Amino acid sequence: MNRILDRRDFLGRSLSGVAVAGGLGLTGLPALAGPLAARKEYQGPNVVLIRFGGGARRRESIDPEATCYSPYVLNKLVPRGVLLKNMLIDTAASDTGHGQGTLNILTGKYDKYEDIAGKLFGERYEANVPTIFEYLRQSFAVPEYQTLIINGEDRTDEEFYTFSNHHLFGAEFRSNVLSLYRYKTYLLCQQIKEDAASWTETELYDKRRELAKMEALDYRRQDQDAQTGEIEQFWKEWRQFYCDSGFVNPRGDRLLTELALRAIKQLRPKLLMINYNDCDYVHWGNMAHYTRGIAIMDVGIQKIVAAVEADPEYRDNTVFVIVPDCGRDDSPFAAVPCQHHFNSRSSREIFAFLFGSGIERGRIVDRPTQQIQIAATVGQLMGFQTSFAEGNVLEEALA
Repeated sequence: MNRILDRRDFLGRSLSGVAVAGGLGLTGLPALAGPLAARKEYQGPNVVLIRFGGGARRRESIDPEATCYSPYVLNKLVPRGVLLKNMLIDTAASDTGHGQGTLNILTGKYDKYEDIAGKLFGERYEANVPTIFEYLRQSFAVPEYQTLIINGEDRTDEEFYTFSNHHLFGAEFRSNVLSLYRYKTYLLCQQIKEDAASWTETELYDKRRELAKMEALDYRRQDQDAQTGEIEQFWKEWRQFYCDSGFVNPRGDRLLTELALRAIKQLRPKLLMINYNDCDYVHWGNMAHYTRGIAIMDVGIQKIVAAVEADPEYRDNTVFVIVPDCGRDDSPFAAVPCQHHFNSRSSREIFAFLFGSGIERGRIVDRPTQQIQIAATVGQLMGFQTSFAEGNVLEEALA
């Protein structure tokens, strides 16, 4: 199997050595895509990418000799796929944060991200190279609503990792997002349309001001950023089921699982990323918040796998990729357990697990691998070039 070109190989190839295939033009750079209808129809497998987050160590997740809080993943799924038990994050090039780890996975490149406004401790990041969503949509006729990130309610900055600032890709090829923030924005828009006549002038002013404040959170907002008709319909049905109060729908990572289940049924995504994050509540100081977060993810993954395997169009045509955004510190002297911001050894020791169509079964890989290899591997599975990624394909995972 040919290895996907990494960035150094790609830039070093001469014109004569570059194939006009996989979305590459004669110059070796990605060909400019025409209208959606003019691109090739996507025929490959669906990919469900699960961020086993926010921040999870191997010890509590996939180590059978320790206390494991994810028994379904360890005992039921690992025998069905490939476990890369020694995956690392190269902290010489990337910090061990949730945003950085997520962008490492999405782009296949380590980078030193800084808040775009220079805010101290800010986490508004922009990728400098394309995401896997952009590569997919640049290569194939996949609509925006079938490339989805499902995001947690407490990490609004991560709403906007849908496209890079790369001049050959960008907003034209972005993905879409399902999240409580997006739903609340939709709901407030609808309420203003429906109820404006019954409100006083002051009430209407306050509602419009609240909406403007919510929309201002999107620091990458553009004219074309309105949610598509399919997403609007998704939220309409969500509202019909859960109503307006916010006290009925699930919260935390259980919410993300429910959004994923409904997205698979209604929107039929080709590439779906679920950014679980409950583990990060350990910052409140209680170790049980962390371990409970792992258990909630384990149950959520079980539900999503069951939904995929019950669906004739997804069954036998879907690959699951499970990988943490970062690990966790293991210092017994820390006032708050299991931190991750200090780039310690255990905070950059993670794992990855793949199973499904085209993946080997029952294999455990001990050799060191890198988090940035996920992007190229997804590209190999789905049939697009990750031309600006620096990680190679995880060949051990492919049958």
